Parts: sequence; C-alpha cells; structure tokens
Amino acid sequence: MGIPVTRRGSIIVSMLIVLSSCTSLPRSGPDHTDIDRDAAIKVTTPERKVGIDYVLIDLNKGILPYFDKIPSSTLRGGFGGGRGGAPDIPLGFGDVVQVSIFEAQSGGLFIPSDAGSRPGNYITLPQQTIDKAGTISIPYAGRVPAAGRMKEEVEQDIEDKLASRAIEPQVVLTTITSRSSEVAVVGDVNDPQKIVLSPAGDRILDAISQAGGLTTPNIETNVTLQRRAKTATIAYETLLKNPSENIYLAPGDTVSVEHERRTFIALGASGTNNRIDFEDSNLTLGEAMAKAGGLLDSRADPREVVVYRKVDRSTLQRLNIDTSRFKSDQVPVIFRANLRDPATLFAVQEFRMQDKDVMYISNAHTVELVKFLDILNSVTSTVRGVSNDALDTRDAVQDLGN
Repeated sequence: MGIPVTRRGSIIVSMLIVLSSCTSLPRSGPDHTDIDRDAAIKVTTPERKVGIDYVLIDLNKGILPYFDKIPSSTLRGGFGGGRGGAPDIPLGFGDVVQVSIFEAQSGGLFIPSDAGSRPGNYITLPQQTIDKAGTISIPYAGRVPAAGRMKEEVEQDIEDKLASRAIEPQVVLTTITSRSSEVAVVGDVNDPQKIVLSPAGDRILDAISQAGGLTTPNIETNVTLQRRAKTATIAYETLLKNPSENIYLAPGDTVSVEHERRTFIALGASGTNNRIDFEDSNLTLGEAMAKAGGLLDSRADPREVVVYRKVDRSTLQRLNIDTSRFKSDQVPVIFRANLRDPATLFAVQEFRMQDKDVMYISNAHTVELVKFLDILNSVTSTVRGVSNDALDTRDAVQDLGN
C-alpha cells in the first residue's frame, strides 16, 4: 500500500522546507544567495558561464606521442655558441693592461745606446686602465683605441704609430685584470660571484661549477641566461643531457640559477585535494593519481579523470586540430582518461604531467543521488519509523517528479 496522501504531502513539504531554508543549517560564512542578492553591482553572464573556449582530447594511443616528452626551451637557438671554438674576447672598458715595446737595436726611441747594460732591448710601460673613452696612452703614439678591439689589433696599431720613430718596434700587450670579460653567476648556487672568462672559453656549466655548484635538486632547477636585451631559460637537466645547449658565455652575461618548484593541483574525488610537489621525478598521470591518494571508490567516476593544461598551438595543429578560433598561442585543453577501459592504465603511465597542471576526478552521478537521498532520509525519519524510510522516500520522489 502507498503512503496516505496527507502523510506523503507532509514528507514533500518537509523536504522542500529543508532544501529551501538553508539559513537554519550550520555555516562557516555567508550563503551564496545572500552574496548574490546584496551585491551593489553584478558582472555576470547567462548561466554564469566563464566563456573560455577549450579543446577536449580523450587519451588514446594516437595522441600519446605528442605529449610524452617534457617541453624545453633552447639556448643554442637564441644565442648560438654551442659548437666550434671559444669566441674571441676583446678588450673592454676598465681592463688593466701593460704594454711592452721592443726595438731591433739600441739607440732607438726607447732603447738608449748603452742598452747593453740592461737585459733585452725593450721597455715596459706602467700598468694602465682602459678609460671611459676606450683608449690607452702610449708615449709618442698618443691615445690608442683599445676597448672593443682584439689585443693583436691594438698591438699592430701601436707598432704602426711608432714605426717612423722607433727601430722596427714590436709591441706586446698583456691583460693584467679583465674586468670587461666578467660574467655574473647568481641565484641558487653555493658561491654567487663574478667570474672572469678565460681565453680558452667558458661554458655555462663551467661558470656554475666555479660558483660552487647547485644548492637545489638538478631536476627542479632552471638556468636563465641574460645577454644584453635577450633572455632565455632552460632546465638544468637539459644542459647536462644535451651538450649543444651548454653554450659559451660572452662578456657581460648573467647566469641566474633558480629553483623551480614543480607542482600540480589535485581536486575532486581523490584521496587528497591539494597542491602536490613533483619532487625528484617527472610524473606521469598514473603517478600523479597515486600521489593524490588514488580514486575514492565511494565517489569517483573512473571514466572522468581529466587534466587541465594550456598547450602550444603548434602541437595541436600537428594533431590536425583546427585552432583558428583561439587567438593565443597557448590553447586551453582538457585531457580526459576513461579508466573503465583497461588499456587506459597503460596510457596514463605514458602521459606526462606538466608543472601547474590541474587534475580533477569527477564524482559519479550516483553520488549526487546518494546525497539527495540522505537528505530525504533525515526528513522521513521524523515522520515515520526508520524501517519504512526507503519506501516513503521512493514514493515522495515519484510525487516530486509528477
């Protein structure tokens, strides 16, 4: 037999009261309806849609090759210098140099006739600093341009200027202090400092080594090279594994070593809802689910495990995806995995997570029904005995549907 009409009506009324009168329930803050009602100005959209277009991609064997590698930038492409010999290092402002002048015989401009009493037919001029004008001073040759020129060029220039006055002059220029060929190594290294580049050439890893090495894990460290108005960043692991990216440094470069904390966010029906560190590995989606405590049997829909990420337009175009409606080079993408398919467990072990990904595990549809039935159960238990709650609830739900 069914529930008497009057009692059934009481159940429905009670349900509606409970569902609509939320102010009597415990809350930690204002109700969303109060926030909406009391706003002086509301900026909203129909159905409160965010309005961001995105691409939905289901994980399958066809798309895995496009996302199984960790994207990285390049230094060699932007700066060059990965192969070949070390670049020439010219003289520069602030360098301290010393000039020695040799003559073929005594009795010339610099070597007196009694030169036999001294060792060698040469003189060494006092050390001097290349001034703000980029010049050095040589007796009888005047101001000689030096900054921005190679040592051999300056030597030849001095010899040419003295050729008409000295006896077959030969010039040797020695760099005492090379302030212009310094590079700065800063950030997460044991001994941040300025390093003088050697004539043999120094690469990025050489400079980091001279600065005492890293203070952070290799896999979570980025290296940024700044050269004049150009900047590029690369993973330290890439420098180690790809020698062509370990380029030569140039005077005035700044090498910044930075710890990059790599994290992803886990939300939804997982064991943990939190921001989670990659730590010392390159996570796959399968490993990320494990770190988040797995899927909750009582709540999760294994067909709806999704990852939110922005993907380069060029990558999507290689998948023959029409990206014409997206203006930015970074396209919002949702990757969806159906763990009901046994083969997907292999796929999630190949799909690489990226820094700042958001992993969301949806609730199963039945979870919302269970929540609703819990509310109904609490209402009906005040009307009749617990043993008849299920029957009453079923009839009440049917009446609501009608």
